[in-house]
Parts: sequence; structure tokens; C-alpha cells
Amino acid sequence: MKKIRLIQLAVVLFITITTLSVKAQKQPRVNAKKSVEETVEKMRKLMVDPDSAALSALASPKLTFGHSSGKVQNKQEFLHSFLSGDTDFTSLEFTDQTIIVSGSTAIVRHTLTGATNDKGKAPGTVKLLIMLVWQKVKGEWLLLARQAVKFPTA
Repeated sequence: MKKIRLIQLAVVLFITITTLSVKAQKQPRVNAKKSVEETVEKMRKLMVDPDSAALSALASPKLTFGHSSGKVQNKQEFLHSFLSGDTDFTSLEFTDQTIIVSGSTAIVRHTLTGATNDKGKAPGTVKLLIMLVWQKVKGEWLLLARQAVKFPTA
């Protein structure tokens, strides 16, 4: 009898530990995904109302920022573009967003829709497909890469 109870206790203990382990493994991913989502939202707001220090803090020193025109900027060029008004979003919305987190890397895809008032150009609108690559460094998500593409034509 004692042997059966001991086996039952061992099985219950094994199931409990396994369940807790699986929950613990899933929890960081959920938190990481939410953290990335919050960081992307912070970036969206800063793209409309740029702040030098806050925008710089979100961008990796190794940033490669690709535009739908084919132009690619490094971190300094990206910051200058937004802070000088060369790139000026008056409104900006990200929709259809997906986030995949793999370790310290996150891939975000969304549709960017916005109104622009870029320096030297008439006000306009833009709708692009975007892919962002984020890297977690010292507990913070930094934008490592961004690529924008125009919607495919039928």
C-alpha cells in the first residue's frame, strides 16, 4: 500500500513540476511580446512627435532603416530625417500587426498608414507594408532593422 501511495505521490509531483515548468517557459514569451508591442507603439508616437533622446534610445547603433523608395539610412541619418522635418508624419497608424519573438530577437510586421508633410513636398498620404527587427540589449528592445515596401500591384 505504501509503495502505491509513494508512486501516486511521485506521479502527482512530476505532473505539477512539468506543468509549472511549461507555464514558466510560456510566460516570458507573452511578456516579451507585450514589451515589444509597447516599444513599437512608443516608436509610432515618436515618429509623429519626435524627441531626439527618446528616438535615439529606441534605435540600435547598428540600425539599418530601409524606405520603400530603396533609400537606406543608418541611425544618424534616421534621427536627422525625423528631427529635421525631412520626414514628417502628421498622423500614423499601424494595423494588422504580428509579432514573433525568438530569444533576444523580435520580428514585427504591420501596415503603416499615415499623413505626411515632409519638408519640400506637398502634404500627402502613405500606406506601406513594414517589417521591423528588434534586438533585446541590456533589457531594452532596440530597433536593429526596418524595411518598408509598397503594396504589390495586381
